[in-house]
Amino acid sequence: MHMTELLIRQEDGILWLTIAREERRNAMSAAVIAGLIEQLARANADRSLRAIVLTGAGEKAFCAGADLATGKSFQFDYAEPQQGFANLLRAAHATHVPLIARVNGACMAGGMGLLAMCDLAIAAPHARFGLPEVKVGVFPAQVLSVLQGLIGRRALADLCITGEPIGAQQALAIGLVNEVAEDLDAAVEKLLARIVDKSPAAIRRGLYLMKHLDGLPFEQSMAFTESQIGLFALTEDAREGQAAFRERRAPQWSGR
Repeated sequence: MHMTELLIRQEDGILWLTIAREERRNAMSAAVIAGLIEQLARANADRSLRAIVLTGAGEKAFCAGADLATGKSFQFDYAEPQQGFANLLRAAHATHVPLIARVNGACMAGGMGLLAMCDLAIAAPHARFGLPEVKVGVFPAQVLSVLQGLIGRRALADLCITGEPIGAQQALAIGLVNEVAEDLDAAVEKLLARIVDKSPAAIRRGLYLMKHLDGLPFEQSMAFTESQIGLFALTEDAREGQAAFRERRAPQWSGR
């Protein structure tokens, strides 16, 4: 893997992943996809991590999707039942560390998949969002698996069928992002601060719970959630959190 295409920094319990292909508007290469899959798997096994921030280099683009300039963006090994980008979305779905998208610019095509696979997202005011695949004769596919539960069907159909981009405020209005912030870094740091003081065990188990509810019928959903609530209460963090509440002090989380 070309490590220069994906910058990795871990500091104070936060893993920062930066797609560093600024000259290509941070379009994804095979190396970037492989690197992200590897880092998500490692993060999921690292109990010291509290959050992952995904962003792009520079200020113009978060991720422009596949790198069309290579001419190989839609060439696959059809003997393989699973492909790289889909495997990245699978890896994100299996990750129980909060994923935060720091959307610093254009977020297009597969970049929308990166955005949607994240649990939370903050965008700069100049960020643009779109699914322009119809303009080059194809259609969003894997991206729909993570976008269709995130925004309404009408808004999604508009993005897919027209291929026209929308601005940050419209992305906020339809639920693509949580916040639009003039000071992007300050907003991300504020969000991280609101995460790291909470129970790591509750967040980890909570993300597992949320991601396994997708698509379940009501009764199966209820049966699953009622079986899970008792497990939350058995963690060390649950005992500590309730003791701290009774004793009117700040909890000391163990993450167990």
